Order: sequence, then structure tokens, then C-alpha cells
Amino acid sequence: MVRVAVAQLGSVAFDSAATTNKAVAAIREAGRGGARVVVFPEAFLGTYPKGLNFGSPVGRRTEEGRDEYLRTWRSAVELDGPELAAIADAAQQESVFVVIGVIERAGRTCYCTVVMIDEHGVTVGYHRKLMPTGAERLIWGFGDGSTLPVVDSPAGKLGSVICWENYMPLMRTAMYSQGIEIYCAPTADDRDTWMSTMRHIALEGRCFVITACQVMRRRDYPQDYQTEFGTSPEDVLMRGGSAVISPRGEVLVGPVYDEEHVIYADLNTDDLVRQALDFDAVGHYARADVFRLHVDTEAKVPVALHPKAVQSRVAAPDSTSTSTSSVPLAVRMSKE
Repeated sequence: MVRVAVAQLGSVAFDSAATTNKAVAAIREAGRGGARVVVFPEAFLGTYPKGLNFGSPVGRRTEEGRDEYLRTWRSAVELDGPELAAIADAAQQESVFVVIGVIERAGRTCYCTVVMIDEHGVTVGYHRKLMPTGAERLIWGFGDGSTLPVVDSPAGKLGSVICWENYMPLMRTAMYSQGIEIYCAPTADDRDTWMSTMRHIALEGRCFVITACQVMRRRDYPQDYQTEFGTSPEDVLMRGGSAVISPRGEVLVGPVYDEEHVIYADLNTDDLVRQALDFDAVGHYARADVFRLHVDTEAKVPVALHPKAVQSRVAAPDSTSTSTSSVPLAVRMSKE
């Protein structure tokens, strides 16, 4: 048996330093509670902007919307920044494996990311959301196949799939193919229907599913937060619903609603194999002669600079032409 924890907490809106302190306290609580793994919600560090439209009707962007994006960008964290360093220190001190949702800042772009930090305080993987949902596509970049890791944890092989990525059958299959045993699903979806999805995935993948969602009310956001719904101070923007489900599809704990809480579940990891007697989605129940999935795990970058090639062209230009049209753009720019 191994104990895991779910930190159903709300961000300190747009204050990543204060939210980091809240995360560290929860890690310490989980450690004292005997948990070996603790899972935090989607976008916990950086703040999930529930209800904002960023002043972006089709065909136009407002200055107020640009200010909202600036606030989001400023509260985002960098993967090598002080916030995650503090969380790594707490993970090491408590010997707890941490899975935490963040808004990641990379240059001027933000990503919805989950970071995995092991019980030694080492970042062993991260996943950028492949497909931001709806209006999220306006403010978050798209991840690629290079950040779909399944890593070792004290509870078993662990990976993360964020919110509505869980409705992507091929992505789920990619995770099953890596032998995932602890399937983490940080989310901002607090609807009753979410639990049906989580139970289905546990049965389909014959894995433990841990889902974590924030609890946030309108009063938890700044006065000038221009939400499209939930305008009264006590209105609930996210109500939680965190839970842990077994490979049988049984709910072990939760869902918990409307309160901040660290919840615990004890996992019988023998069930991972016992439930594979009659179903293994990427093993004896697969039909590779009929269906096959190709997953591109290569990182995609918009600009690839090759300095050796550029230097070669500078040192030995084409002697048959004096025109700059045949010279690489980077070289022409440097000459001009």
C-alpha cells in the first residue's frame, strides 16, 4: 500500500510568491500525513483566469485585455525560477513527490504546464498542455510531443494529462503505452460530468487516477477582475471536485466540493496487475494488426539556428556570384 494526497487549494490570485508558500505548507502537511505523492490543481502557480475574455472579440483586441494578459504573464513562473526551487526544497525535505500545475512563462508566451518534482527535489519531467480549450488558446501556447513523460515515482509510473486533454483518446493511449500507473489529471473542470470521465479513464487504463481542482470564489480575485460570470463576492468560480479512483473504476476518496482540503488515499498497487487479467488497452486487448498509433516526440521549435553553417558561408562565400540574394538571411542582416 502507498499513500497519495491531493491538495485541493486555490491560488493566491496573481501572487505566485504567496501561492508558493501555500504549496510548501501543503507539501509539509502531506508529508506529515504519510503521503509519498501529492498532486496540485491545474494552473495553481500563476492563477487560472476563470471567466476572463481578455478583451478579445473576433477581429479586435482591447487595451484592457492586453493589461489582463500582462498581469497573467507577470504572475507566471519560469521552470528554473525561485518558486519551483522552493517547492523542490520542500519536496526533498518531506520526501514527497510533487505534481503541480503552473502557468509557465517562456519568453513572451505562457503555457499551461504540469511540473513533476521527485522526492529528492529533482525536476524529473514536465508536460505542456497540448490543446488549450476554447478561449485558453488565446493566452496559452501549444505544447508538443516532447513533453509527454511518464516517470518513476514512489507510487509507481506517473504522468500527467491536463483538463480536457483527457477527452483526447489518442493522448490517453500514448500515456497507457508508457505503462502509466498513477494517472494525474489536474483540471479546472468542476462539473458533475468530470467524475464520469475520471472513472472511465481508470477503467480504460487500468490505472489509479488522481484529479485535482481548485476552490476559488469571486472574492479571491482582485477588485478589477472582469469575469463574465460570478460577479458577487461569494460566487463560486471553481468548486473543486478532487478525487482518487482505483483501476476498478471505484472512487476511493472524494469528490470533495466547496472547501480547501488536503485529501488522502491508500493505493493497493497489486490492483494494477490484477485488473489487467481481462483488459490491457495497449497489450492483450490491443489489435495492432488493425489499429496503430504514431506519436511524434520530437520537440518543435519555430527557429533553428545553425551557427557552424552560417560561419561556413561567411568564410567561403559563393565565388560565382556577388549578389547577396544567395547569402543566408542571418548573414545578410549582419552585413547590413
